[in-house]
Amino acid sequence: MATKLDFYAVLEVTREASPDELKKAYRKQAMKYHPDRNPGDAAAEAKFKEVNEAYDVLRDEQKRSAYDRYGHAAFEGGGGGPGGFDFGGGGLGDIFEQMFGDMMGGGRRGGRRAGADVQVQVEITLEEAFAGVNREIKVRTRVACDSCDGTGSSDKAAGVETCPTCHGAGKVRAQQGFFLVERACPTCHGTGRSVRDPCKACNGAGTQARERTLEVQIPAGVEDGTRIRMTGEGEAGGAGAPPGDLYVHVSVAAHEIFQRDGANVYCRVPLRMTQAAIGTEIEVPAIDGARVRVKIPAGTQTGEHFRLRGKGFSVLRSMVRGDMYVQVTVETPRHLSKRQRELLDEFETEVETHAKASPENAGFFAKVREFFEGRS
Repeated sequence: MATKLDFYAVLEVTREASPDELKKAYRKQAMKYHPDRNPGDAAAEAKFKEVNEAYDVLRDEQKRSAYDRYGHAAFEGGGGGPGGFDFGGGGLGDIFEQMFGDMMGGGRRGGRRAGADVQVQVEITLEEAFAGVNREIKVRTRVACDSCDGTGSSDKAAGVETCPTCHGAGKVRAQQGFFLVERACPTCHGTGRSVRDPCKACNGAGTQARERTLEVQIPAGVEDGTRIRMTGEGEAGGAGAPPGDLYVHVSVAAHEIFQRDGANVYCRVPLRMTQAAIGTEIEVPAIDGARVRVKIPAGTQTGEHFRLRGKGFSVLRSMVRGDMYVQVTVETPRHLSKRQRELLDEFETEVETHAKASPENAGFFAKVREFFEGRS
């Protein structure tokens, strides 16, 4: 049988290492040799198990004390220590809970499973996104039972006790070979509590299904896809556990006039050919409902835009506002009357002899002529 390395050497710490130093060293080694980072590497997998075994012992005060006195012999013989006595605790479930519990928050609070989070979708108009709006929403969820005040017991004062099986932990452990496997307590189903006289209204669950009406405040400047969190407004936790959260996903409907890009607003304005040619003045709306007059100079081309400062969206939770852009497209006339066609024919005859009227057109076809002449 292979000789085991000293657990302190495995974690690369001294025998005087503090609990925090042990945890830091374990995280470093576990991440280094984790199977996900070393696929197919049998040596790394063995090292990972060795690191877990070392930390499982040294993080527990009783196990560490026994190891310091007896070494590896303290855990031989199938028990937890000399003579087969058990030190309790441990296992990969606890190891990863220690490793990532602070970051992930866990699914339990105080040993009881918190209520589930709830997701709802709300659609608002672009004008409502600009100004902000309070919107009533209906949510079908689970709430604390009125009859038992969420305790799950008909006797609100004394009907709930600590679960005798898991002693309030909500989980139990069982030895399976090298590992201690953790699972939800079969007696209390993870709540950590035992109900003597279950409430008849909720059958001891502590919650009931119900439709609730809530008001959500959607701030000015909100963008499509924004998620608003309403803490504690999700499903009630069973048997007195804390509630989950409500997440409101905001969808902004498309607008028939405006398009939004961040804090800026764009308004596409089609102009008649004659308006673009001789110039004009147009009136367009702003997102705040104001009327804005825009002067279009003679000779305006498709794609040109005119900037209206401060007429865009407010930046979320700020006094700053974006700009509005009036984008011009020149519309070619269609379905002409006989008289309109005659006038345009006359206009075309005049323009053909006056290159300055359409310089891009004249310049392009001059290059075309040169191209063909160069090939002849």
